[in-house]
Amino acid sequence: MQVKRQWESAVEPEHHEVFNRLLEDTVVQRFLAWDKKLRVSDKYLLSMVIAYFSRAGLFSWQYQRIHFFLALYLANDMEEDNQAPKQAIFSFLYGKSRVQLPMFHKLRFQLIRSMRWKTWVSRDECEEIQTYDPEHWAWGRDRTLIP
Repeated sequence: MQVKRQWESAVEPEHHEVFNRLLEDTVVQRFLAWDKKLRVSDKYLLSMVIAYFSRAGLFSWQYQRIHFFLALYLANDMEEDNQAPKQAIFSFLYGKSRVQLPMFHKLRFQLIRSMRWKTWVSRDECEEIQTYDPEHWAWGRDRTLIP
């Protein structure tokens, strides 16, 4: 007989607060508005951002705009087979310039390391994250509803 392991989320209210604070950032808002087809930032990828914030172990005041984009890039790296969504993040942030890419990847590596390499987020965990505030507008970003 196989026993199903109980899973418990380590996401705290402060991680949701950090996420909400970063969603108020004008650059993040422009990015989310720019991603009209939700190829880079649907509700599950955004849920993964909160999961990564909880795993990284930073104090809530330490999270900056770049952390949002690093976590979103990592979520796309984990879930999407296509390179285009990740390249879209770079294009939005840096335009045609590729000068900042090595630093972005260095910071991404540091984020992964701070999470102790735990980058996989289950669909159940994403859905649990969304139940913290089920009416939040970000959870309406459902890719399956776009024609």
